[in-house]
Parts: sequence; C-alpha cells; structure tokens
Amino acid sequence: MEVESVGEVVILEKKYSEKNLQLITGKKDICSHITDIPEEMLLLSEVIEDPRKLPYLLETFHTAQIKNEKAFHFALLRVQVDSDIRMHEDIQKYQQRKYVAETLEKLLYGELMLSVGENSGLGD
Repeated sequence: MEVESVGEVVILEKKYSEKNLQLITGKKDICSHITDIPEEMLLLSEVIEDPRKLPYLLETFHTAQIKNEKAFHFALLRVQVDSDIRMHEDIQKYQQRKYVAETLEKLLYGELMLSVGENSGLGD
C-alpha cells in the first residue's frame, strides 16, 4: 500500500480514491485499514468511481464470494445515502453512483433496503 497523491491510495498496483474507500468501509482512517479491505469493496470503489464499468462487472459481482455480506450491504447503503446528500454538488455524478449502488443491491439482495413504499427493507 502506498499513498500516491492527496486523495489517492495504491493497492495492488491500482489507484483508488481515498474518499471512496472511506465511504465504502465506513472508516475515516482508511490508511490504517488498507490491508483489511476485501476485493469486493475495492471493486465497488472502482465502479462507483467509473459507473460505466458496471455493465461489464455485473456477473463478477453476482458470482463473487463476498466475505462479509452485512458489511458489503452497508457499503452499498452508505453510497446511496452519500449520493442523496451530495446530489446538489454534481447531479449526474451522484445519480450514477446511486444507480450503481441500487443496481448492485437489487442484484445481490433482491430488494432495496432504503426503498420508499410498503416493501421497504427497513421494517423487516
């Protein structure tokens, strides 16, 4: 692990946004947790950074052996909440990030926990 420039971290020769990794893992001090970040979280970071990769990675996510299902589900929820909060900053960017997180949540868990309506997963 090395810190490239402000806001970037290199893991296994790939650059990742430090802010995205913080959001996905829920940890502010990401540099002390770099070695603990599972592959699926790194993949999620890549796809929220560049949502155009999602169509090519759907099968990868669907067949992935997710190490901690609950942690990954909460990572998707954090991306959705963060996107809603920041939507006014860059509407296209945050709509795409939210779409990625919602699509993956539906693919992996069958429904949206934060959906509005009677089938919402929050009351379960």
